[in-house]
Amino acid sequence: MTRSRVLNDSKQVGYGGPCPPPGKPHRYYFTLYALDHELNLKPRATKAQVVAAMEGHVLGEAQVMGRFGR
Repeated sequence: MTRSRVLNDSKQVGYGGPCPPPGKPHRYYFTLYALDHELNLKPRATKAQVVAAMEGHVLGEAQVMGRFGR
């Protein structure tokens, strides 16, 4: 399976990990989607393009919350 290259919040391609603000732990929510087909997106697809491409193809989803601090 190939991976689409999607821009993250830092305007970079790929996952950069959490970067909480200083102070008490910050909550991060991660959502995993099970799809019925591969998304054929061009490199640097935006979140809106990913969401639009997933429409009608989500078989299930799961969410987990993690707390990170520095």
